[in-house]
Amino acid sequence: MSKAKIAVIVGSTRAGRFADKPAEWIVKIANSRGDVEVELLDLKDYPMPFFAEATSPAWGVSEDAVARKWQAKLAEFDGFIFTAAEYNHAPTAVLKNALDYAGSQWYRKPAGFIGYGGIGGGRAVEHLRMIAVELQMAPVKAAVHIVWADYLPVAQGQKKLEDVEHLNQNATALLDDVVWWAKALRAARQAEAVTAQAA
Repeated sequence: MSKAKIAVIVGSTRAGRFADKPAEWIVKIANSRGDVEVELLDLKDYPMPFFAEATSPAWGVSEDAVARKWQAKLAEFDGFIFTAAEYNHAPTAVLKNALDYAGSQWYRKPAGFIGYGGIGGGRAVEHLRMIAVELQMAPVKAAVHIVWADYLPVAQGQKKLEDVEHLNQNATALLDDVVWWAKALRAARQAEAVTAQAA
């Protein structure tokens, strides 16, 4: 079976963001495996306006050219890993906006999360899991939570994420889950498409 194609989505666009560190770290770990092809998607490269379209992307074509570019890019992937900063017990507005700007491109694909901050972005990740379910994604159980004790020395340049062994173990578990589900759900989508064509 061919490799799973996974996008790592950088879920923050603010100046001086921490998000680059976990995104680049998980990409490096993924690239060391033989079962996944991974690509980094930076929301800075997709500056979509605040969602205010008359029709949901689930039911029609987006009015915004950048949003259409975003949707076309997402359609290439079998699954997704999101970095999740936590703002006021919730994910970033820019990430929620990016989720809202797509529909079928998310459907029946796995979603994994790397949270960071005070309690490892736990509350933001829980919000994102619920959003993923509504978008017909399959949020996986394994996740990476970079708690403050690990976050601070990395943010200050005293350590790198790869120096923290329990985070490396969690990253491996996350990738195992996302890749397994990506392959299983891709096979199911392909089988369904064959059945639909034959009907």
